Amino acid sequence: MTRRWPPFSARVAAAVFLLLLSPAATSQLGLGPAIAAWINGSPPPSPDAAAAAAAAASGPRSQEYAALQALKVAVTDDPKGALASWQGANVCAYKGVYCSAPPDGAAAAGASTVVAGIDLNRANLRGTLPDAVSLLAHLTFLHLNSNRLGGAVPDTLRDLQYLTELDLSNNLFSGPFPASTLLIPSLVYLDLRFNAFSGEVPPEVFAKELDAVFLNDNQFEGQIPDTLWASPATVITLANNHFTGAVPAAYEFGAGAGAGAGGRVREVLFLNNNLTGCVPEALGFLPSMQVLDLSYNALSGHLPGTLSCLSGIEVLNLAHNQLTGELPDLLCDLRRITNLSVSFNFFSGISQRCDRQLGSRGVFDFVGNCVPGRDMQRPQPECDEFPGEGGLSCLRIPGARPAGCGDAGVTIGVGVGVGIGGLPFGLPGAAAGGVVTVTVP
Repeated sequence: MTRRWPPFSARVAAAVFLLLLSPAATSQLGLGPAIAAWINGSPPPSPDAAAAAAAAASGPRSQEYAALQALKVAVTDDPKGALASWQGANVCAYKGVYCSAPPDGAAAAGASTVVAGIDLNRANLRGTLPDAVSLLAHLTFLHLNSNRLGGAVPDTLRDLQYLTELDLSNNLFSGPFPASTLLIPSLVYLDLRFNAFSGEVPPEVFAKELDAVFLNDNQFEGQIPDTLWASPATVITLANNHFTGAVPAAYEFGAGAGAGAGGRVREVLFLNNNLTGCVPEALGFLPSMQVLDLSYNALSGHLPGTLSCLSGIEVLNLAHNQLTGELPDLLCDLRRITNLSVSFNFFSGISQRCDRQLGSRGVFDFVGNCVPGRDMQRPQPECDEFPGEGGLSCLRIPGARPAGCGDAGVTIGVGVGVGIGGLPFGLPGAAAGGVVTVTVP
């Protein structure tokens, strides 16, 4: 009996079919990714994803489309449907996307409009921030606060040369301080608060030309950089972290101090960290300060009389520390103060003048101290057991209004030195980190 073979064409078709069952074979045969994926059991990529991949190599509008689709893909949960409109090539019609004319001098390959901003605040999006966001080459603001975005902040943010505002607050971002943000040349507003960033804050943060620096409610640790007072920012918030060590000492802040060296700062929040040591003398020479909160730390010693130089201060919170001695009367002369709290320290004396000038206005809180004859103070045994005055370096001698409040010829230096008439000198034998007040009649 003669065996009959299938026709040659059928045998070729069967061989090709068997060959295509192998994932490796699809690449060897040069098949397209969509066909290869379908043969190997996976669905082909979505039209949006395929178009985004092709667009990345095309013009500005195509790159913007690719970036926005990558962001959409990186979102794993969109309970409010914030990205439901992110379909099709007209990216300027996407909800939360704002288009405008290209920035002056920007190359936009003839495009009349570009994606200038994204505002997805309070959308409750879960996901990550993709590298492809850097394809939004003309982006000027990126507002993503109050979502559930996590992971690391992409290094590619440094490529956004026109970005001025970056708000990533109230998310789940983690890892070290996102150094890529310091390389964004036009950035003036940085908000990283309420995340899970950790590690040390680089000194370069305060050397950058930022109008505001929000770093509170993270897990940052280590010492606050000495460059803090070099920042031109008007608001700096460092609260609710794990910072340790001393409060950075401001330096050479007299009436002639320049605005670039802390002269612009109006609000600084240090509260609820692990800061120790003295309250620096030179904090009193920050000319524009309105809100200064040092509460809930472990600061010790006497308060410097130079704080009375803060003529524009409205809120001064020193509560819940380990401060001792008598409260300087000069603090009670602050005319604009609306809230002065020294509660839960170990002050042993508060003058009647403070009661008259501040107590009657309801702006003075000194409960929980060790002032004899006053109500709502610590039990005497607790005051007696307190270990001491915080060291000789934190002792101050009460006196007249400190020199330099309104005298450009007197400056206060860091550590043990002071400067008079611009000529610094040191005090022999003074311990490092000591503080000296010079009063000039």
